[in-house]
Amino acid sequence: MQRNLTAEQILSNPDYLAISYGGYRKETRDIQPTIDELKEDLKIIHAMGIKILRTYNVRLPHASNVLKAIHQLKQEDDKFEMYVMLGAWIDCKNAWTDLPINHFEESEENASEIERAVELAKEYQDIVKIIAVGNEAMVKWAAAYYVQPKTILKWVKYLQNLKSAGDLNQDLWITSSDNFASWGGGDAQYHTEDLNQLIAEVDYLSIHTYPMHDTHYNPIFWGTSADEAKLGNLKKLDLAMSRSLNYAVSQYDSVVNYMKSLHIEKPVHIGETGWASVSSGFYGTNGSKATDEYKQALYYQKMRTWSKENKVACFYFQAFDEPWKDPHNPLGSENFFGLFTVEGKAKYALWNQVDQGVFNSLKRGENPVQKTYNGKLENLLLEVDMPPVRKEMNVNH
Repeated sequence: MQRNLTAEQILSNPDYLAISYGGYRKETRDIQPTIDELKEDLKIIHAMGIKILRTYNVRLPHASNVLKAIHQLKQEDDKFEMYVMLGAWIDCKNAWTDLPINHFEESEENASEIERAVELAKEYQDIVKIIAVGNEAMVKWAAAYYVQPKTILKWVKYLQNLKSAGDLNQDLWITSSDNFASWGGGDAQYHTEDLNQLIAEVDYLSIHTYPMHDTHYNPIFWGTSADEAKLGNLKKLDLAMSRSLNYAVSQYDSVVNYMKSLHIEKPVHIGETGWASVSSGFYGTNGSKATDEYKQALYYQKMRTWSKENKVACFYFQAFDEPWKDPHNPLGSENFFGLFTVEGKAKYALWNQVDQGVFNSLKRGENPVQKTYNGKLENLLLEVDMPPVRKEMNVNH
């Protein structure tokens, strides 16, 4: 039985779990994963209950190969169901060059990126259900490439006009996937008329929230309190991660509130949130002590529970570790947001699913899906740092 749901049906269905996916296994994107490697990954992701993936750009072969792989798997097995949120990467003029960056003009590459996304959406109408114009393309800390909202608005309007003209599927949803602040949920500098028009133009808002990063940059929620001193460590960790979830939800709510202040009502979903399991920098043992597989698992489980209960789709970041993200810093946090290691081992968040046998007979490369730490929780807990006591932190209460 072939299924062909719409974006609206998928994103509003709590049983249709979403995830961000990159299949790169090496320290460079010059080495593209093969179709067979992508199919290995897709079978593992599908076994988790994931039904929709998010990709990030179309100028490299990866995204089109993911679509080919899904198409082949659907032909091979009529029970295989998978959809894609296709990302079109957007840059400002002279991004990633030695020339002066101009955040008020756009890259000449953007037009071809959008056109390629349109081609793929037409070719794979049964798979591509969303096009996201840009990834964190408006947030001002993306200093290497960010653009003004008017650039995103231009391309969102372009795609919506193609839908109106019948050149794209009427049910295809168009959005941009960006930091919560870029959607009006933070600093007032983002509250521009172009942003307001963009909110009116997209089919839904795809927002990013990363409490893990703010354990360093804005740790108002992070740490344990003095009145928790007598609690056991696992209870302290649970409370700390519940506060992390609440912080993420507050950022989600801030976007919803800004949208409603414009008298606009449309869906708001989470395009990215995640928690790294390793960090040699700001978030590890010498920093905020946030990163390990135990805290990652708590965040994953709490976020999935909240998003299901509230019917908010959550493209959890991400499926597999990707060592190309920070190749010069092998223990950098960017390399370790995956729920699986590069070798295909399931991190603690997924140990229950390993026990349930959902990954039986599945492999990544030559490796069957097995638990990290040989499945020994006591060994994992030896590497878990307790969050700092709040009085030790530079936090105003």
